[in-house]
Amino acid sequence: MSQASHSDLHAEKILIVDFGSQVTQLIARRVRESGVYCEIHPFNAVDEAFIQAFGPKGVILSGGPASVHEQTTPRAPQALFDTASAVGSLPVLGICYGEQTMVAQTGGEVEASNHREFGRAFIQVTEDCPLFAGVWAKGEKHQVWMSHGDKIIRAPEGFRPVAVSDGSPFAAIAHDSGRMFGVQFHPEVVHTPDGARLLANFVHNIAGCAGDWTMAAFKDEAIQKVRDQVGDGRVICGLSGGVDSSVVAVLLHEAIGDQLTCVFVDHGLMREGEADQVVSLFRDTYNIPLVHRDASDLFLGELDGVTDPEVKRKTIGKLFIDVFEEEAKNVGGAKFLAQGTLYPDVIESVSFTGGPSVTIKSHHNVGGLPERMDMALVEPLRELFKDEVRALGRELGLPETFVGRHPFPGPGLAIRIPGAISRDKLDILRKADVIYLEEIRNAGLYDTIWQAFAVLLPVQTVGVMGDARTYDFVCALRAVTSTDGMTADYYPFDHEFLGRTANRIINEVKGINRVVYDVTSKPPGTIEWE
Repeated sequence: MSQASHSDLHAEKILIVDFGSQVTQLIARRVRESGVYCEIHPFNAVDEAFIQAFGPKGVILSGGPASVHEQTTPRAPQALFDTASAVGSLPVLGICYGEQTMVAQTGGEVEASNHREFGRAFIQVTEDCPLFAGVWAKGEKHQVWMSHGDKIIRAPEGFRPVAVSDGSPFAAIAHDSGRMFGVQFHPEVVHTPDGARLLANFVHNIAGCAGDWTMAAFKDEAIQKVRDQVGDGRVICGLSGGVDSSVVAVLLHEAIGDQLTCVFVDHGLMREGEADQVVSLFRDTYNIPLVHRDASDLFLGELDGVTDPEVKRKTIGKLFIDVFEEEAKNVGGAKFLAQGTLYPDVIESVSFTGGPSVTIKSHHNVGGLPERMDMALVEPLRELFKDEVRALGRELGLPETFVGRHPFPGPGLAIRIPGAISRDKLDILRKADVIYLEEIRNAGLYDTIWQAFAVLLPVQTVGVMGDARTYDFVCALRAVTSTDGMTADYYPFDHEFLGRTANRIINEVKGINRVVYDVTSKPPGTIEWE
């Protein structure tokens, strides 16, 4: 991200310098949960000029995989630790590697440790410290989460140790006059039970942030930013019915009214009644100009006989772009294309490790269209995490049925029917899926589960119904819990629930005579079957 990419509307913000930790995003989550806006930027994109332009109230240095004592390793801007510098008076919190590079850059010493600490550990608080105020007291012992193989063996001048652990004589350090603090553990993860309160102490009590960054404030700022960017121009938005595109559509409509046109392409692979629900909500409830293109014949025709899951995805993606582009031309004169890009996508795209940008699902984020259609992008959600998008949707008045809905893949039911797709199979799957989700809602479990769905397997088995032999399909049920979809555990339904649901599906859905439950976690499996 460029220096100018951050929002100037956030009066109080925290800068997080990323050294490559797998949990850097969690730091941002905790800071935002405390009511303070923050952004993550890679260490090699941050220098003194950047920090001055960004204007943070405080800086957090993340963890990372490198070893400070090696010859060439990432470093924080030295100006942060130089009181003569324009940014040298900013409060700084170093976490794990962030603490170690702070120590190394200010005259201390770090070396490889014979006592590595990975996982749960306990620290002893040896001194009072502003970072611990109201949370931990001198003499107490507390659980934290460690993940390091190096240790600090000598603190720089002016720093004092305030907590120790079995493997870390400097598990936490403080430089009170310089407002610099370091912790060897990770306060951002849930395995450090008091970690969120420690981070809140840093951003509120030490950095002096008021904590008034709310979703209501973000909504007002985002609406103004859209108006400033778009002016009197026309905007088109690809609407899938998912949370991200729905929130984008309602936000834009509130900002620019009839300058917005949504395009909903129905590829015939939606769940039962979903297309009607999307169209009625946006056309009738919000009165948003909406183009509804029923392209199911085109999509299902092209998918006829296709069995390879990657070919399915690519076929659906290409057709979606073709149809969307066609409808966008019919709208005429649109200068802007709205997308539901989220903050994790942005973070990934500027990774200093050289990792590729995330693949955007062309089903609803229409990747590739901007260049072909010569339109500027409008991305009002690019500063938000998924749960923040849901909060914004509630702030905008979107019904809970849309805001709280489980994720639904761009290729739709096509990847929930392994093997060839047919209209008959789609009808069978839709009916089974409705029953499954209905039972989940009846049991009060829908909001506990990240994602749940039925899969129609390309397997037929022998059964008996009414003293007659059947030879019908197998239906697999899938339900997982997750925080971000990157990892997931299967949901532990009780057998009574599974038995009741299976009985209903077999009795009510013609074409299914056997039901199984998928107990695979991610990894090694994926959430979807294809």
